[in-house]
Amino acid sequence: MTDDEQDTPMPLVAHLTELRDRLLRAILAVLIIFIVLFPFANDIYAFVSEPLRALLPEGASMIATEVASPFLTPFKLTLFTAIFAAMPYVLYQAWAFIAPGMYRNEKRFAVPILASSVALFYLGAAFAYFVVFPLIFAFFTSVAPEGIAIMTDINRYLDFVLKLFFAFGVAFEIPIAALIAIWSGLTTPDSLARKRPYIIVGCFVFGMLLTPPDVISQSLLAIPMWLLFEAGVFAGRLLLRQRARQAAAD
Repeated sequence: MTDDEQDTPMPLVAHLTELRDRLLRAILAVLIIFIVLFPFANDIYAFVSEPLRALLPEGASMIATEVASPFLTPFKLTLFTAIFAAMPYVLYQAWAFIAPGMYRNEKRFAVPILASSVALFYLGAAFAYFVVFPLIFAFFTSVAPEGIAIMTDINRYLDFVLKLFFAFGVAFEIPIAALIAIWSGLTTPDSLARKRPYIIVGCFVFGMLLTPPDVISQSLLAIPMWLLFEAGVFAGRLLLRQRARQAAAD
């Protein structure tokens, strides 16, 4: 396809048709993964609940307080797992839809950004499961008043961990947000560095709003956010140096 053909605007109907096709492909991918995973729904829930169940006192267990919870809770978790697993393909469909309208240099920047954002979201969720969950559940189970049996509802637990998965996944996108802001000219690394005290306070406020009301989980979210912000500033400096070298070469 020539540059002239790429620059030729598509009719609105063609855009809507392509958008529909992309959405259907993304939904189909989620559906296929869900069908494959559904027979293992209980195993998936057992895996996700292991950080809490491993710390429950002897003789304690998780409970289902609603009639349909033993079915609906693993069902909901499997659906979220399917969306989580299909996210690279879903984002690829979004990329394939918007890429024709981008310039070549924008595509060179957008592709690694897209791949990095997916990897960082997964990394944030993994950090929550393997680092944060054991620490906060150990704290919660250790401070229960004497005579209180710890018997967590399976649906409430799922809502709790999904919130934390999302919070840490989004928090780990901070370097990407910083890079996009620097690349687009909205700010500079030096400007972001001067705002460091406000960023640190904002990280702790964000951690306070999205995590349980305890210092441990708040710090476990705020400190990585701050470090990721510093990584974004550093990467932004490298990006500007590379852009300056390219401009000098041209």
